[in-house]
Amino acid sequence: MSKPRQRAPAALSSLLLSLFLSLLAHLPLEAQDDPSRLAPDPEDPLVVLRIDEPIPIDGDPRKAVWEEIEPLIPITHVPNFGAAASERTEFRLAHDGEHLYFSCRAYDSDPAGIQALSLERNESGFGSDTCAIYLDTLDDQENALGFRTTPAGNRSDFHFTNDAEGPPNSDWDTFWDVAVSQDEKGWYAEFRIPFSSLLFQTRDGRVTMGVSILRSIARKSERVTYPGVSPQWGTFAFAKPSQMGTIVLEGVEQRNPLHITPYTLAGGGHSHEPTADAAGIERRSTRVTEAGADVRYGLTSNLTLDLTVNTDFAQVEADDQQVNLTRFSLFFPEKRRFFQERAPNFEYSLGGQERLFHSRQVGLAAGEPVRIYGGARLVGRVGEWDIGLLNMQTAESELLPSENQGVFRLRRRVLNRNSYVGGIVTSRLGSGGGHNIVYGTDALLRVVGDEYLRLNWAQSFDHAEDPANAGVGVMDRTLIRANWERRGADGFTYGADLTRAGQVFDPGMGFLMRRDYVSGDLGVGYGWRPGPESPLLRYGLDLDLSIFRRNEDRTVETVEVGLQAVVESKSNHQLTVSVPFQYESLDTSFPLLGDLVVPAGIHRFAGGRIRYGPPQGDAFRPGVTLEAGRFFDGRQISLSLDPSWSPSRHFRLDGSYRVDRVEFSDRGESVTSHVGGLRAEVMVSTATSAVGFVQFNSVENAVIANFRFRYNPREGNDLFLVWNEGLVTNRNAFDPVRPRSDERTILVKYSHTLEFSR
Repeated sequence: MSKPRQRAPAALSSLLLSLFLSLLAHLPLEAQDDPSRLAPDPEDPLVVLRIDEPIPIDGDPRKAVWEEIEPLIPITHVPNFGAAASERTEFRLAHDGEHLYFSCRAYDSDPAGIQALSLERNESGFGSDTCAIYLDTLDDQENALGFRTTPAGNRSDFHFTNDAEGPPNSDWDTFWDVAVSQDEKGWYAEFRIPFSSLLFQTRDGRVTMGVSILRSIARKSERVTYPGVSPQWGTFAFAKPSQMGTIVLEGVEQRNPLHITPYTLAGGGHSHEPTADAAGIERRSTRVTEAGADVRYGLTSNLTLDLTVNTDFAQVEADDQQVNLTRFSLFFPEKRRFFQERAPNFEYSLGGQERLFHSRQVGLAAGEPVRIYGGARLVGRVGEWDIGLLNMQTAESELLPSENQGVFRLRRRVLNRNSYVGGIVTSRLGSGGGHNIVYGTDALLRVVGDEYLRLNWAQSFDHAEDPANAGVGVMDRTLIRANWERRGADGFTYGADLTRAGQVFDPGMGFLMRRDYVSGDLGVGYGWRPGPESPLLRYGLDLDLSIFRRNEDRTVETVEVGLQAVVESKSNHQLTVSVPFQYESLDTSFPLLGDLVVPAGIHRFAGGRIRYGPPQGDAFRPGVTLEAGRFFDGRQISLSLDPSWSPSRHFRLDGSYRVDRVEFSDRGESVTSHVGGLRAEVMVSTATSAVGFVQFNSVENAVIANFRFRYNPREGNDLFLVWNEGLVTNRNAFDPVRPRSDERTILVKYSHTLEFSR
């Protein structure tokens, strides 16, 4: 009887998904231009010159071949949109059928003021002068790849999703080259990006892409772009695919690149675990010698297959320590490279950090690594369809049986250039017969202008709830959501969200903080941009209201109201002030920090928060946040410091410190929590670096240290030396008493990419 029940959810989900997508595939696709689009008309694109010979990349873009190309002249993005750039800047594009070439001539009237704070791979922010190009390679108006350098010649690559409505994913890396030079007139950069590193589609012998090009001048907090893109769409407006210009490339040669990256790893360490009778601690020593490989094969120019065997992520930096003052699980982002390429193809957002699929669920259990025997990943676009397919097999661990974990995701553009519909199926199949299968359908529709409607429907089927919930109805295992928003940062903006999740809805490969609830969220805001004469860049007000109701007893569980004001100067100082109010109806108590417990009952509390953010171009950047107010049936005060110091491009020091004081005077209970971190990076060159990261958590009585040395002469070739150490600060806080060095791992890992193409 159990076998048919296990097959039924999969069959039902596959049938519904097939019917849904078949119906949507026949919806008409019509062009609908954004009336607020400031980029060049896509019907009059820029044709990139095809050259006969490759361009040597040496950082000098004043070669004869570049002189034959008409320069692209940018205009100011910030602080005064539309003004002429304060410094002469010229961008040029070319291609030879195999590579896209981009040159940046960043002339400067004050060459001594040219700034490069770091040699770091994937330097973020705008603390250094930069030249960058952003490409919507599949012309899907949704995703963009960014390639950026500084006068130091370091490489940064990013992946933007959801039309750059949020920050980029800087953990995505690919193969490309850059070189820079500098003289008394300014600094210069040459980029060479292989088409084999990009996904693109050819129609009638032509490749169409979106493009946006940027130069930033750190000391002036100035950014100039081609084409001119208004900052009215927010922080990353310059990278929004919907606002990009259009380029056409003819004669692009289709390659089928094959990258084989074998690795070998050796090392050892120790850990400590309680004995069988829990009366003592025993030491477990480990020695490890591993080998494995990753394979990346371009099936076509728009479809990539990734294979992995005996996958290892020893080189991944440790997660940041966080203070959890809620009763919900913390969210940690994915940092592992294998899951990064075209990761948006798998995205299925449920609002905020919640999602139906979160790749952190693969190969990790309670934050601990689980061996991955291997797997496959297929991503790309075929016609109007975005495709994502993932299947991984993990080994048995102390917390989980051996599992096969799979995801199948499809999306299709409909109606206009910024609207999509799609579906997803996720599955976890355990070796003991357990299963969790989820399917979902969704739609993102640009209704008119900057107005967007998002719809979600998802259901889960889990072996753990079958016997006890035979009478579970359709809505009990379903999540349904509708969201309406007006995107932008200037003028009147708003958003409304309504979600209902059933009592047994459980996305086994996703991230969901609450269960069995109905929620409503309403946000309104207004942003002003004072103009060229004002010292202020922008200021705004936002009001948010969120309500959560338990389905079980129809009780309003949580109400959150927040009023926030933001002021940002043209010199990049930022001040944020917010006043939150919260109502909580707890049906059970929950543990807080240390031994504190928040009791069940009705709680109403409010507070205040103020944050100062310094200019990114300063060598020393002291960020400060202060929070204080009521907290459940007590009081809370928190101070956070996150200073950063870059005395030279070869060294950077980042600190973080947060102290939380929580008092429940009526109960005579209190706790003070300290969480701190210090990250030091020594950058000998763009190829050789060492990072030391030490974190302290007083509640956990723990110090976590992570040291990584990396030698990266070229993309895909890496030598890592990794040392992880877990220390106990108060041994007597544990019974039985734990050793000072609780766990240690020292590993050496080497990987080398072999490249083939035809």
